[in-house]
Formats: sequence, C-alpha cells, structure tokens
Amino acid sequence: MYSDPIADYLTRIRNAMTAKKRVVVIPASNMKKEITKILMEKGYILNYKVLDDSPQGSIKIALKYHPITKTPAIKKLQRASRPGLRQYSGSDELPRVLNGLGVSIVSTSRGVMTDKEARAQNVGGEVVCYVY
Repeated sequence: MYSDPIADYLTRIRNAMTAKKRVVVIPASNMKKEITKILMEKGYILNYKVLDDSPQGSIKIALKYHPITKTPAIKKLQRASRPGLRQYSGSDELPRVLNGLGVSIVSTSRGVMTDKEARAQNVGGEVVCYVY
C-alpha cells in the first residue's frame, strides 16, 4: 500500500515514458481521472480510457512521443504538494511553469483545473503537480 496515490500515478507515467512504453495502466480514482483529462486536453498524452476491470477500476493511458526523435511529449512531471507538506496558493499566487509554457495542475473548490483556468475563475487551491 502506498501513502501518496498521486505521486504513484506520476511515477508510473514517468517510468513508462523512460522505458518508451506506448501504454500504461494505472489504478483509477476521481482525482487521477481529472488529471488525466487535463493531460489529454493540453496535448501531453495521446488518449486515455477508463476501464471497469476491477472494483476500483483503472485508467489506460496512451503515451505521446515525437514522431521522428521518439522523445516523450512530457519533459518533466513533478509532484508539488505532498502529504507531508501541502502547497496551497491563492489565485494571485499560483505558480507559472516555464513562464506559462508548462502547466501546473491545481485542485480547487470548483474541481481540478490548470493554473490558467484557476486564475481566470479567480480561485486558488492545492497545487498538485507541474507538467512540461
């Protein structure tokens, strides 16, 4: 049993990309589904599918690589807030990743969203991870 399921989710994706896997299967949760949806919308993964193969379910993610150089679309996937040290930010203090080129994923009272969406809706929350 692991104490931080989001860190496990991010590590599984990082490890699969390092091993040049096309697909990775991860145990599902509502937070992981929302993070996966954001990664899909922002173009960091090709596609995903939620499977109901077990009581918890799982998420099957098709990873994205550059067609010629075969480098992963995700350069870095880093956990920001963790169980030992939660990172909360107001709407005016949300971190910008690579000066706006990357994405920070924020869990707000209105759901999980990117830093840009949270600034537009003027809400803050827990900074979950950084992607670029």
